[in-house]
Amino acid sequence: MGIVATSLMTFEEFERLPEHEGVGKLELLEGEVFRLPIPELVHSLLAHKIFGPLHGAETSGVCWELGSVFMGVGYKLPGHSFVRPDVSVTHAAQTHAKYLHDAPALAVEVIAPRNTAREMEKKLALYFQHGAREVWRVYRNPLHIVVHLPDRTSRTVLAGSLTTPLLPSFELRLADLEALIKRS
Repeated sequence: MGIVATSLMTFEEFERLPEHEGVGKLELLEGEVFRLPIPELVHSLLAHKIFGPLHGAETSGVCWELGSVFMGVGYKLPGHSFVRPDVSVTHAAQTHAKYLHDAPALAVEVIAPRNTAREMEKKLALYFQHGAREVWRVYRNPLHIVVHLPDRTSRTVLAGSLTTPLLPSFELRLADLEALIKRS
């Protein structure tokens, strides 16, 4: 994970940066620009595998409190921050203009080998500061998911299924993710 700029940047300056040069995507965390690595295939496959059941929950209407499910969409946070979780679920009435405003209700980050702890902790704090209800960090080796909550508690899912009170009928089987990793 490389930082693009050594000085802090406003959102307006960040928005003018060239992004599509084949080197990944950009995020702005409290004025610091981070260039995310180009995702490896298994990273994208995991994100897609998580997106599927979340999208199924959205279309079945099991939770009217939540909005739409997205992959890689950007969220403009107050101040000088812009994040792009791998998968996200918006709040039911999430405001937007050019970008979605504030944090999603649920942010899913598939952790890449080059993600730094500092970057991920900064993002976690920003998500909760701006309205997230849950943040999932998906680790590949060994496969496990850490579910973070706004009160700074967390739980780790090592086997079985991930469930969430945000989506009462939602279930993400870790065995399905493990099988995907082994095939890749």
